[in-house]
Amino acid sequence: MSVKKVLAIVLAGGEGKRLMPLTADRAKPAVPFAGFRLVDFALSNLANSGYLKMVVLTQYKSHSLDRHVSETWRMSTLLGNYVASVPAQQRRGKSWFLGSANAIYQSMNLIGDAEPDIVVVVGADHVYRMDFEQMVNSHIKSGARATVAAVRQPLEMADQFGVIEIDNAEVPGAVGAHKIAAFVEKPATTPGLPDAPDQFLASMGNYVFDTDALVEALELDAAKSDTKNDMGGDIIPHFVERGEAFVYDFTTNDIPGATDRDRNYWRDVGTIDSYYDAHMDLISPLPIFNLYNRDWPIYTRNSLSAPAKFVHGAHNSAGTALDSIVDQGVVVSGGVVEKSVLSQDVFVGDGARVQESVLMDKVTVGEGAMVYKAIIDKNVKIPAGATIGVDIELDKARGFVITESGLTVLSKGQVVPVPDAAERALAKSKIEEIQEGFFRSVARRRVEQDGEGVERETAETAVEEPVEVTG
Repeated sequence: MSVKKVLAIVLAGGEGKRLMPLTADRAKPAVPFAGFRLVDFALSNLANSGYLKMVVLTQYKSHSLDRHVSETWRMSTLLGNYVASVPAQQRRGKSWFLGSANAIYQSMNLIGDAEPDIVVVVGADHVYRMDFEQMVNSHIKSGARATVAAVRQPLEMADQFGVIEIDNAEVPGAVGAHKIAAFVEKPATTPGLPDAPDQFLASMGNYVFDTDALVEALELDAAKSDTKNDMGGDIIPHFVERGEAFVYDFTTNDIPGATDRDRNYWRDVGTIDSYYDAHMDLISPLPIFNLYNRDWPIYTRNSLSAPAKFVHGAHNSAGTALDSIVDQGVVVSGGVVEKSVLSQDVFVGDGARVQESVLMDKVTVGEGAMVYKAIIDKNVKIPAGATIGVDIELDKARGFVITESGLTVLSKGQVVPVPDAAERALAKSKIEEIQEGFFRSVARRRVEQDGEGVERETAETAVEEPVEVTG
């Protein structure tokens, strides 16, 4: 374990324009995710790594984020541990944060107060598990002044990331470390890795710095007129030019309790589609990202809600959830939930159907309503017999956001009009269509299982029958 004093800085001031309308009323790191907030993943990784002195730099629509951090992330002060939410304060001039580097520059007093040897800087809008102590130890052993965490991505995605090109020489004793030869922002092409020609290293937005080197780089950057004040675009290239920047390969990070299936999972949830896809990664029997790893837990605010409940509805239909995650306080009363993620205090009424969707806190789905491939933000009340995600043109006419992939997105508290007779008939028809498909698939599986049983029985009988031997 490193004996260096470490301060962790979480960059949580992001506006998150590509996540609209989920960020219409909150900062991107405060966006709910499967019962957590996005910022919880960064803070949990730091806490599990043993780094318990954290500051969270906030700016854009930060009230819900500040409240969540203050109510949830409380450390014992006995050993000087803390998680502090720090808003923009104009300490270095009459301007708000101009970029990620400027956010740290304007908050340099935090570094001075903590007097760390090492500063760990992480983003607050990714879903992943990572042991930062392993990265810090690699940074120290490599002799780097700045280290960038990188995740492997397919070569055809190079134009979507900041690309790290490396010196292939191994660094003795520094696991996962290579000197950075070039840092290129979204190039058309890039060379593949020596051990994986079809992959490249993409920056994760997580960094480790020697404190004095970071302070010097931030001061130099602030004095420039031609800077974007960005960590990845300005500060890291400064260290690359000096030959002091190294990369840390995320695939070498070993998390307790990780499985081969979810090891090294990392997803940038910067768009509505990637946010939705990350939720769908959670719900398979063997999930791509496992929320149930008790050896490296993700922490969030304790709920005061009652346990989830599944009950028969008024017409004796059973409340059911299949291949889904349901949080505390959820009540499914005679409805069916399939391949979905339901956060706290969601209610699904009699005969309603929720399929391949994400529902946030206190969403109500009325009797006989149909929700399909949708993201529903908090406090939305869907009337009985209404449809969401079934008729895209109808959704557009009602002012709902539709993504290019066809997802329907409702903002926090958005009003859903009472359906007319045609919409109620559409909901009923779609629910019946899904039910028929479900029954057909069940019948098909039974036939397949029966056939396998007959084959096994025939094979066993053939073995057990006596064989006449002549000679």
